[in-house]
Amino acid sequence: MRIFPGQLAKTEQVELLKHIENALEIAPLFTPTMPRTGKAFSVRMSNLGELGWVSDQQKGYRYQPQHPVTNKPWPQMPTMLCDLWHELTGYPAPPEACLINYYAPSAKMGLHQDKDEDDLDAPVLSISLGDRARFRLGGTTRGGKTSSFDISSGDALVLEKDTRLAFHGIDKIYPNSSELLASSAVFQDGGRVNLTLRRVTKSKSI
Repeated sequence: MRIFPGQLAKTEQVELLKHIENALEIAPLFTPTMPRTGKAFSVRMSNLGELGWVSDQQKGYRYQPQHPVTNKPWPQMPTMLCDLWHELTGYPAPPEACLINYYAPSAKMGLHQDKDEDDLDAPVLSISLGDRARFRLGGTTRGGKTSSFDISSGDALVLEKDTRLAFHGIDKIYPNSSELLASSAVFQDGGRVNLTLRRVTKSKSI
């Protein structure tokens, strides 16, 4: 795992947030549910790119090319995100999906693996906007030792190689620790936006 504290300057964070807000006018936030129980996630989400990650009780975890509510294609990823992918990961194939996870001040996400992709050699790039969060990282098996640390607005994180399939999650959000979302018309309750870029299919050119 590699961490890039303060990768995005404040002006870049503002610009990226505006891209996200515009995209959500086309692909609004929805609430995914657990496959077996139908229990709602505390995180609301949307996607950018050719493919988007969704989850529901009927079909489970998967990637699909259209929004589950509007049935329209996902908005394109802004050039800024694609540039960050190439700069920070060095992976030769471009990302196909960018998950937009919105954490309200009380939201969290339990330990999980990102393993719904066909290309598990590709890294996962995460970018934080808004309130600080407590990130927890474990090993590749559930129940092992974990460590935790805080990530702030503008930070980037790459899971790759040995940590690509590591269990990870968000324990808590620190409300009002960032002013980035304070004037947002979309994220009026504040909180945190996390962008997760992923390569889903294996590239024939690699």
